[in-house]
Formats: sequence, C-alpha cells, structure tokens
Amino acid sequence: MPQPLSRSLPENLAYLQKSFGASGDFYAKELAISGIRCAIVMFTGLSSPEKLCHLALEMLDRDPVMLGGSEGLCDYLLTQSLAPAEPRPVEDWQTFTRMLSNGMTLLLIDGCAQAVMFSTQEMPQRSIGTPSGEGNMRGSQEAFTELLRNNLSLLRRQFRSGTLVAEIATARTRAQTEYCLCYDSRLAPRETVDALREQLAQIELPVLLDSAYFASFLKQDKLNLFPAAAYTERPATACARLCEGKVVVLVSGCPYALIVPSFFAEHFECLDDYASGAVFAGLIRLLKYLAFLLAVFGPGLYVMAVSFAPEIIPVQMLTKLARAEVSTPLPPMLEMLCVTLLLEIVREAGLRAPQSIGHTVSLVGALILGETAVSAGIVSVPVLTMAAAATIATLAVPSLYEQSILFRFAVILLAGAFGVLGVACAALVILAMACGSEPFGYDYLYPLMPLTRTTWRDGFVRSIWSRLAGAGEVIGRHET
Repeated sequence: MPQPLSRSLPENLAYLQKSFGASGDFYAKELAISGIRCAIVMFTGLSSPEKLCHLALEMLDRDPVMLGGSEGLCDYLLTQSLAPAEPRPVEDWQTFTRMLSNGMTLLLIDGCAQAVMFSTQEMPQRSIGTPSGEGNMRGSQEAFTELLRNNLSLLRRQFRSGTLVAEIATARTRAQTEYCLCYDSRLAPRETVDALREQLAQIELPVLLDSAYFASFLKQDKLNLFPAAAYTERPATACARLCEGKVVVLVSGCPYALIVPSFFAEHFECLDDYASGAVFAGLIRLLKYLAFLLAVFGPGLYVMAVSFAPEIIPVQMLTKLARAEVSTPLPPMLEMLCVTLLLEIVREAGLRAPQSIGHTVSLVGALILGETAVSAGIVSVPVLTMAAAATIATLAVPSLYEQSILFRFAVILLAGAFGVLGVACAALVILAMACGSEPFGYDYLYPLMPLTRTTWRDGFVRSIWSRLAGAGEVIGRHET
C-alpha cells in the first residue's frame, strides 16, 4: 500500500530530507504563496530553475482571500491557473518520487495532503543523430535517442494517424524505468496487444537498461536461438512496422525500439529495398540470403568436404587444398575453429576498444596476425580465406549476427565429427528452430513458408510498388 502524503508541510519536508537530503542535486525551498506556506521540490539536473521562477512569480500575485486556504490554492493550481500544472495531484510518496525522477517540479502545500506537479523538465540529452547500426542510402536519417518522450515524438511525427496509441507504463524494476507500447488501434490485432501488455507488466527485473531485456521473456521456447523480436534505431522503420499491424516498444534510456512480432524474412529487409527498383532490390535480398547461408554453413561445408568427401572437390582445387593442409599441424576442424575464434576475438577487441585505437586493433589482428599465422604454417590459406569470407558474410545480415556465430560453430563441430551426416543434422535442427518458433501465434517463416503469392511479392524478392501498395501487408491477414 503506497504511503500517503501528510497534511503537515514540516513532516513532508522531514521525510524528503531523510530520503534525498544527502543528494547534491536535490533542491527544496520554502516560500509563501498568497500567505500560505508552501515548498518547491525538484532535482536541479532534471528541472529548470528559470522555469520554476516564472511559475512562482505568477502565483505570488494572487489574493489569499480568493483562494480559500490550502485546499483552495491546490484546486486553483490544478483547475484554473495558467501555470503548466498537471491535471492530477500527487497523493502518495511512490508517485512523488517517480515524478521527481521524471523531471517534474512538485509543490507541497501546508494543510493539504496533495502535491501539485509542474512541467519544468530540462534534462541534458544527446541530440538527434544519424543511425550508426542501420546503414541506408535513402530515406530518413533520424535515429532514436535515450529520452522516451523524444522517441515518442519522433515516431508520432512519422506516423501522423489518429489511430496511433502510445501506452506509457512503469516496469517492475528498482529503478522504476518507463516503457511505452505503441501500436495502431485499427491495424494491430487486439489479442496480440493484450498478450504483450500482460507479459510486459508481469516481468520483474533488477534493472532495465535496454529494450532487449524484454526479448528473452517473450520467447515461448527458451532453447530456440532465433530472436523473438526485432530491433531498430530508425523511427521510419518503426513507422513501417506499425503500418503492418505490429507493436513497437520504447524503453526510457534505450535508443533502440523493440518490434513485436518479428519474422525471419524481416532480417533481410531494409529501407533501401523499397526505395530502389524492384529488380535490384530483389537481387540484393537474394544475396543477403546467400550471405546468411555462407556465414552459417560455409566453414562447416569446407571441413566436411576436406575431411570426409574430397571426391566432391574438383581435382585441381583438391590438389592445392591437400598441399595446404599437409603443411599445417592441425586437422581441418580444429584449424577452422581456431581461425574462427581468432576472428571473433579481433572483432570483439575492435568493438570494445576505445574508438581511437579500435581500427588499429582490427587492422593488426586481421592483417598481421593472419599473415604471420599463414607464413608460420599454423593455418592454411584456404581455411583463412573461408573463415574470413564467412565473417564478412555475417555482416551482411547484422541483426542475425549472434545466431550466425552460434550456428557456425555448431556446424563446424558436427561437420568435423560426423561429416555429411553432421551437416545434415545441423541444417535440420536450424530449420526446426525456425519452423517451431511462433511469436504470438504467427508463423516465424512467413511469408517464405508456405509458398504463396506473398512469398514472391515481398519475401525472397520484392515486387513493384503498384502490387505492394494494393496488397497492404498486415499481420493476421495472411494470404493463402
């Protein structure tokens, strides 16, 4: 049960002093408004003292007789004053603390068990920049920031329909982090919105720093490696998903939006697909699918072919591969695993290192270590070439990077241990994971499987805009 505010101003100030008195950014000032004792409370880093000064000056000119005491002052500020006061008062300490942390200024009135909130937010923030992880040549170049209200305004500016609903809630965390559920009330299936709202409300976390924290709780099968949701830092992409009837989840402090439900084919799409010609966009999309297959199965197929099925390799290439493998001390499976691990270490070091030396780390790892390992005879050139090609192919589908790495290691191990049977089993397990994933009751492989007209309209390839515009792809309206 939330603890209510006291009618005594000294008691309320004593409670605040006990709770926040040691904080350097806590600000509390007693003053009299029309002869009534009051106190202004705020965090100086989140609220603007200049805005507060203008509010106080406007209120000091009122006649105490006309206000009718403490209750009259509170009612006047809530219903009649021109000051930007919120329409609802604060009556308990839990809400009081949350509003303070949101940058609100609160006015305590002696003799009144309610506090009045004023919108005086002036939080330091990062300016709206360009997306760093989703490169596109055309379309909007705005990216989400860390402020929830800013992100919501960016989304509403792109999606100007009156059917856009934004439900702000507080997560069950110690930090009381806010998140927002955004959806089109006309397009989004009601059962999907209700199920997602209920799941998010039940999640308990010690801290919520990223929208991805929610993703693992949305999975039906925890062992399934495919993601339960997609992420984007582009308001334009989030707007496009809203038009498909999906739900966008924004989390305070996170510059990425969570999109639910997510389908496998969406990881191979981007804004440029719809800004380019249909033929070129279809070619690029097919190349991305081939890149994903190369990233997952390329190294494993090489190990399988060299160790168990050399007859499928052309004679001239087999001779060169045999010479390269003879000069190295490790078998093909261990050799491929070592090179793949080395490339992942180089990538991780370049990503986590300070920006000033990140490129140097990547250059040293990729060129010097690779060249040295080949010259010393530790690894062969074909193995290094295949591992590097798989690593580059992984970057063509960045949203499936984690899954590509995990699948790649599994395929290499199974191919080195069981040959053709191991590769076949790995492929079947990956396909079973994709087919077994049903985010909120929808087919994860839609529109790729089952094969329908939608598969060729906006699946493996993209059709011309006249057909896409007439179809109007919306989840829950799958075409057979």
